[in-house]
Amino acid sequence: MKRRFLSLFLALLLLFTLAGCQKSSSSQDDANKDSAQQEQQKEEEKTPEENTDDVTIRVAGLKGPTAMGMVKMMDDSAKGDAQGNYDFTLAGAPEELTGPIVQGEFDIAAVPTNLASTLYNKTQGKVQLAALNTLGVLYIVETGDSIQSVEDLRGRTIYATGKGSTPEYALNYVLTQNGLTPGEDVQVEYKTEHSELAALLAAGQADLALLPQPFVTSVLTQNENARVALDLTQLWEDAAQGESVLTMGCLLVQKSFAQEHPQALATFLKEYQESVDYVTDENNLDEVSTLIEEQGIITKAVAQKALPQCNIVCITGDEMKTMTQGFLEILMNADPTSVGGALPGDDFYYLES
Repeated sequence: MKRRFLSLFLALLLLFTLAGCQKSSSSQDDANKDSAQQEQQKEEEKTPEENTDDVTIRVAGLKGPTAMGMVKMMDDSAKGDAQGNYDFTLAGAPEELTGPIVQGEFDIAAVPTNLASTLYNKTQGKVQLAALNTLGVLYIVETGDSIQSVEDLRGRTIYATGKGSTPEYALNYVLTQNGLTPGEDVQVEYKTEHSELAALLAAGQADLALLPQPFVTSVLTQNENARVALDLTQLWEDAAQGESVLTMGCLLVQKSFAQEHPQALATFLKEYQESVDYVTDENNLDEVSTLIEEQGIITKAVAQKALPQCNIVCITGDEMKTMTQGFLEILMNADPTSVGGALPGDDFYYLES
């Protein structure tokens, strides 16, 4: 009897022990699951933008080299092949973009480099420089053969575009460094858009103009009497004695966007670099020229001839900062209003990419 009781007691004891182990194991599993979920939640809180599919970046550009560099990216986006989501807007002149940028209507914009500095000052540091995208592309074109040097511009009227942005200040700097006073020794008459001025020059209604590529090529193909008289990029470098590069165009980004969506911005810059590499590869010249025409920037025939001279780049990080600082310092010394009254602070340069 005692043996039966003892056997029954041991059996019950074993049963409870097994049950307790199973419960303990189950509790431990639950605890592990909870811990894993908490870790995952923490990780998600640290990187809220692992997936950038929901972020649509509003991008603006000008109908010229700054937009030409992103045409592959624009085409990929239209086909649904881009990694990020983008909404592109193209304008004919910088002033069309200034107000919307100040109002925060664009997240990223391709604009003249000095305008980016002006907007930084105007918005109390709400925009940043993300990349340089265009170096020197300015030329003085004439119908005739009278201009061989800067001195030959004395007493002449130059038609130009880009009042209040890089073309105006670059021209003024070159003129003054060569002993000519803009508005006195040389008259400058500004038009609104590059295409408008190119048409006047091509039709023979203007005989001397400052134009960027690809509009220079457009004029040369339409008017056999037109020729490139002076290269403003070379004249700038001569005047600056090699201490500055004519960094004409850039990409600016809203600081709030850069802070809130760093991964989306990184994806954009990566795709922009890939687009620039594609656009500047001579093997892709025919296809890229077609894309440029499809975007309404310039005709395919002109784009094919102009692209190699458009100086399209994508420069970021410390190199971007160094090149831009040298450029803006020269503008600041020549005319403080050209950079918005003061040189931008270090926070102007987005260096996280």
